[in-house]
Amino acid sequence: MAIQPTQADAQIEPRDGLSQVRGATDIPLSDATVSRFLLDTVARFPNRPGVTFREQNIRWTWRQFADEVDVLASGLLALGVEAGDRVGIWSPNRAEWLLTQFATARIGAVLVNINPAYRLAELEYALNKVGCKALIAAEQFKTSKYLDMLQTLAPELADAEPNALQAAKLPELRTVIRLGDAKTPGMLNFGDVMARGREQLDTARLETLEAKLDAHDPINVQFTSGTTGNPKGATLTHHNVVNNARYIAIAMRLTENDSLCIPVPLYHCFGMVLAVLACVSTGCAMVFPGEAFDPAATLAAVHEERCTALHGVPTMFIAELDHPDFAKYDFSRLRTGIMAGSPCPIETMKRVVSTMNLREITIAYGMTETSPVSFQSSTTDPLDKRTTTVGRIQPHLEVKIIDPVGNVVQVGETGELCTRGYSVMKGYWDDETKTREAIVDGWMHTGDLATIDADGYCNIVGRLKDMLIRGGENVYPREIEEFLFRHPKVQTVQVFGVPDQKYGEEVCAWIVLRPGEQATAEDIREFCQGQIAHYKIPRYIRFVDELPMTVTGKAQKFIMRARMIEELKIAEAKTA
Repeated sequence: MAIQPTQADAQIEPRDGLSQVRGATDIPLSDATVSRFLLDTVARFPNRPGVTFREQNIRWTWRQFADEVDVLASGLLALGVEAGDRVGIWSPNRAEWLLTQFATARIGAVLVNINPAYRLAELEYALNKVGCKALIAAEQFKTSKYLDMLQTLAPELADAEPNALQAAKLPELRTVIRLGDAKTPGMLNFGDVMARGREQLDTARLETLEAKLDAHDPINVQFTSGTTGNPKGATLTHHNVVNNARYIAIAMRLTENDSLCIPVPLYHCFGMVLAVLACVSTGCAMVFPGEAFDPAATLAAVHEERCTALHGVPTMFIAELDHPDFAKYDFSRLRTGIMAGSPCPIETMKRVVSTMNLREITIAYGMTETSPVSFQSSTTDPLDKRTTTVGRIQPHLEVKIIDPVGNVVQVGETGELCTRGYSVMKGYWDDETKTREAIVDGWMHTGDLATIDADGYCNIVGRLKDMLIRGGENVYPREIEEFLFRHPKVQTVQVFGVPDQKYGEEVCAWIVLRPGEQATAEDIREFCQGQIAHYKIPRYIRFVDELPMTVTGKAQKFIMRARMIEELKIAEAKTA
């Protein structure tokens, strides 16, 4: 049963001077499945606005949305999809994505989120890794022509009967359902599946199937970025995502009177859990500005839909703040939201609070493998805590900060953050080795470097793999990034290490300047002189028009590093 959002009791502070904290337990965990989670909300708010997709001109109340979910669930059953079968969704933010999320949950099928940016090799790997039986795909997104790629991987589609594909490279895939009205050989149309579902709608059967589901069943596979090898399929349960969404909504103080603007991608846990399921937990209306992030569309949605909440990664908020028409939009109803996905620049956070009226915006931290949020600030936390930390631990979770040999470090010391509790994934799909490496005695090893202060507030210092060592000194890129963000001409910046034969590594910064501004590398170094230690001042500074990013707005430092190594014609420093 969903709960009314109230502020959770204060989290337990570190004991004995050690960086180990446990979350409050006053609000019990839920055993609801994703489907039951939705139906509970529909029962409470059937006629309130539930879902708006502005680009598709779709507006559903909660009851209308749930009815459409049942239609798709019936259509999937008619195609032979059963509980436990894997159903992939490869699409930007569209109503069909949202229907698929809940229709698969309704019948116990496992939703597989396919990154909209995937190309041939990544798609083939993901579909085969989890053994997708069905795939729902858009025709294309930006420069990615999804159906063309599918036809390349499965040329057998040209002669296949719909729902009976047998492809050499995709041996488990039987059904491809395409979005849009055009016809493609070997594929079904989403509209036709919905039509079949309306004809064979049997709500009693759906209720019977849903009643057999267990909250601890796997319900979703989300692939990690795979920057150091093939992507890993984090396998999440109803229990994982439902409860994480509940506590996220509580921290934001969401209610049925709120409306959340959602420009973040649905395929990612930010969109699927922090946005969609958090709204479901309270009856908060969902507003989707478009298929992909566009600052103007987002600002217009906030203004015209009178949104009270807004989500985004830092780069999204920066683009909104710097939009030339920013001043013409009304933010008077905005109150809360989440900034997450990557480290949040302090100066950006301050601007969001002061100029967008997001006075109760929260910071959230986590990872896909922990459903995803482990720490989140409160709407009542002082601004300095909301701009310098990621808040305190979420309910029913435990976190410790450890040194390289596994000992819990003292309060304020840096170490690797490890999470334990209900939110930890079941494991990586069909990869016991990687699962054992990541989860040790129930603790998920995040790979993030962090500190916890005496009040239990957490600060993410960086990634273990991002930390660089220059001449024996540990250098944390985020510390330098936060300082450079203070420069009035800097819009965004990423700092990383490149090999150096003398010092082992040297500091490099890629900088995007604000529109119309100019600066030199020497200007940046002068700004640093006397303000940060000499060994932290970037030796290499490059001004770029944009940074290489993932679809979710995370900077891809490994690409920047590779380009600098090539440009500088340097080799990896030799180690003993």
